[in-house]
Amino acid sequence: MGDTDTDVLVVGAGPVGLTAAAELCRRGVRCRIVDRLDAPQPYAKAVGIQPRTLEIWDAMGLVRRVLDEAVPLLGQLSFVDGAPGPTLGLDLPAEVPYRFAALPQNATERLLAEHLAGRGAVVERGTEVLGLTQDEDGVRVTLATPGGPRELSARWVVGCDGAHSTVRHAAGIGFGGSAFPEQFMLGDVELDWDLPPGYAVRATRGGTRDGARGARDGTRGGADGAAGTPGETLVCVPLPGRRRYRVSMTVPPELATDADPVRGVAHGLEGGRAPELRHLQQALDRLSPRPVTASALRWSSVFRISHRLAEHYRAGRLLLAGDAAHIHPPTGAQGMNTGIQDAWNLAWKLALTVHGAATADLLDSYHAERHPVGEEVVSRTVRHARAGFGTDPADPATPLLREAQLLVGYRDGPLTEPAPGTGPAPGDRAPDCPGLTRPLTAYPQRLHELLRGTHHVLLLAAGPATDAPTLHACAAAAHAAAHGLLDAYAVLPPESAGSPTATDGLRLPVLRDTGAAFRAAYRPGDGEALLIRPDGHLAARLPATDPARLVAHLRRTFVPA
Repeated sequence: MGDTDTDVLVVGAGPVGLTAAAELCRRGVRCRIVDRLDAPQPYAKAVGIQPRTLEIWDAMGLVRRVLDEAVPLLGQLSFVDGAPGPTLGLDLPAEVPYRFAALPQNATERLLAEHLAGRGAVVERGTEVLGLTQDEDGVRVTLATPGGPRELSARWVVGCDGAHSTVRHAAGIGFGGSAFPEQFMLGDVELDWDLPPGYAVRATRGGTRDGARGARDGTRGGADGAAGTPGETLVCVPLPGRRRYRVSMTVPPELATDADPVRGVAHGLEGGRAPELRHLQQALDRLSPRPVTASALRWSSVFRISHRLAEHYRAGRLLLAGDAAHIHPPTGAQGMNTGIQDAWNLAWKLALTVHGAATADLLDSYHAERHPVGEEVVSRTVRHARAGFGTDPADPATPLLREAQLLVGYRDGPLTEPAPGTGPAPGDRAPDCPGLTRPLTAYPQRLHELLRGTHHVLLLAAGPATDAPTLHACAAAAHAAAHGLLDAYAVLPPESAGSPTATDGLRLPVLRDTGAAFRAAYRPGDGEALLIRPDGHLAARLPATDPARLVAHLRRTFVPA
């Protein structure tokens, strides 16, 4: 194909595409991002921010801005026929650094776009992809731009262009699934009720006995009314602002629209008449557990829900992320957050590939790791939409950790080195832990602060039986195998002050596990090497005494330097 105009073209400037572009730019990749819309949509569509997404934004350098604008989401109040049901509290273990939050999608996109601009790229708006052809060297893209038709060449194209993805269609990737029959309406309004702030509200009225009983015990009530019709459901999610909520309910017949004919996918916002304030008020009058008046309508729309999953996340030089790869009910605020994790997983791998440091099959690990995640999320959200959000009787905390996306992992992925023993397994999210101290600081650090860079991180758990030359040899071998894109640290136990390992002979950066939080979270063996990927997942746990095994593992990611 010859010279290319860009290394990577990202199609779609929603939260997923903006995340992908920002992370590629941060890693020195020539990246352009286009969107067919002339301006961002001012809509509060996806509003739930999961704790794992906040961890990602922390690593990206964005989280402070988000925390300034988002509001805490404390839990959910449920009502059935006006009577209070169980309250779901969103309480997480103390070692998890962030909590659940709510932020309108348009605010999320604005913050991400400003962050991307700080990386030297801006969204090319009013630019639509009309066609793509690829060969062994790159992709030829035909664009409709404000200045007329254009041709662009890219080495890779990432489709973050939603349920009706042009990139997916051009790649010939199947998108199997089906649609829910119901239509819904959304509204961004202020509500004057006396319910406590910070809580989402789910109120159900009518339905069969099974549906009503299930809604009370948290096991029924959803989009399609399986196993007992749950009747009408009102869902209200708090937003930043005084008594501001995004409300959702079934659309009245006068606003019902035909199914979206675009490529057979009925999902997302529909055209036609937008609900007026009176339509939302009528639904509130029927369903609200308290007398309430809606006001200050900012935006409203009709929308549909489908559940579909792309057969493949990659076809040659075309890759899919976000709604282009998976769509499902909005239950649990999983969609946007899952798409952001797609981009987070893909960006570091694509950057290494662009820079010539990656193995030939590193990009195949993107599908291998993320497709099972998408499959699980689609299945779970459809199940919850039909049967409600339940709990695991063996471990009531597990569903909440899963909804927070803290349990997403890649234990069976091709980049994971299985390891026996206790503590987090390779493939798991690397837990955060506080109380790490350094010789030149008078304050403790969190482990996740070390993961804000773009490199792999190697943690060498030093103990009484570990000598400095062993740690140096392991770190040097890993650093060379990773093309220098690896940061190594020695983590010393709290009682190590004054020991030979902790003083003169050790030339690595040192962290002391002063509060023993690292030892509690990871349960490392003396002299164990823990390798963490750039996306914050454990890759391997190996003995530092055998650096050849660590080098062999890194060969799954890096070509020989």
